[in-house]
Amino acid sequence: MWDTLYQAFSLVFNLDPEVWSIAFTSISVSAIALLNGVIIGLPLGAFLAIAHFPGKKWCLTILNTCMNVPTVIIGVLIYLLLSRSGPLGDLGLLFTKTGMIIAQTLLTTPIIAAISRQIIADAWQSHRDTFTSLHLRLFHQMKWILWDCRFSLVIVILLGFSRAISEVGAVMIVGGNIAHHTRTLTTAIALETSKGDLALSLSLGIVLLSIVLLANIAAHFLKSSAERKYG
Repeated sequence: MWDTLYQAFSLVFNLDPEVWSIAFTSISVSAIALLNGVIIGLPLGAFLAIAHFPGKKWCLTILNTCMNVPTVIIGVLIYLLLSRSGPLGDLGLLFTKTGMIIAQTLLTTPIIAAISRQIIADAWQSHRDTFTSLHLRLFHQMKWILWDCRFSLVIVILLGFSRAISEVGAVMIVGGNIAHHTRTLTTAIALETSKGDLALSLSLGIVLLSIVLLANIAAHFLKSSAERKYG
């Protein structure tokens, strides 16, 4: 066991090209998917929190269901859409980073939208009368309530990032786990463990945990400094 640990840390600290190439693929794909999820999910969460329209309860039910859908189902659906016989097959996105980004975007968006909706709905109870008296349009109400909840929404973004970078099933189905192309940290860990290369698998796990830890530390300091500055 100690030899495996030593080899794993050696691969990380010696900047093994394979380890860091896989890490870069994971970070880049997850970051873009997270950005897409934030752009779509936060406004959607704000809209569902403050708007009133027929069928809103059904929309919330569907959103909560999407948040808990097994990731392999998302992977299969995207695979069918992007396969050569699928409606988007001509785009050639299957087994590409773009296809993986699409899959991860569909995974991050519901969780960002659902949790941000709850946070914003709680804040809306305090701001509803003020915004109503100012006769603000819905778009401006959404904009200002999002700004008011910006510190609380940091945790939502972190959850979205964790959801994206820790994903296995969907990205393996859509990306194909192709070496030096679509292999991510999680899919590589699964592959190398099944092959018995525990040193490489453990080194990838160390990198994955380090990325998540650094993201949490950065978010904590960002939130703390912003709260001190803006109160």
